[in-house]
Amino acid sequence: MTKKEWPLWEIFIRGQHGLNHRHVGSLHAPDAEMAIKNARDVYTRRKEGVSIWVVPSAAITASSPSEKGPLFDPAESKVYRHPTFFDIPDEVGHM
Repeated sequence: MTKKEWPLWEIFIRGQHGLNHRHVGSLHAPDAEMAIKNARDVYTRRKEGVSIWVVPSAAITASSPSEKGPLFDPAESKVYRHPTFFDIPDEVGHM
């Protein structure tokens, strides 16, 4: 009998005072429902979360840090994306 390892899940928790989910770690579980239950037990022991996301690690595609230049450098040629490119009328006040 061969031993099969459960899939790896990435865990994201939304804190009680936060608006976004934050990656807190990973765990192995047979399915999404069990991953949520295990994440609750492991990562929210002090009731610090209001929402849990679990994502199969195999479903995540990431860029390589070594490719940051070719990936992010084109944004520098788009100065109109920076807020200082636009003049804000005085009547708008402080933003």
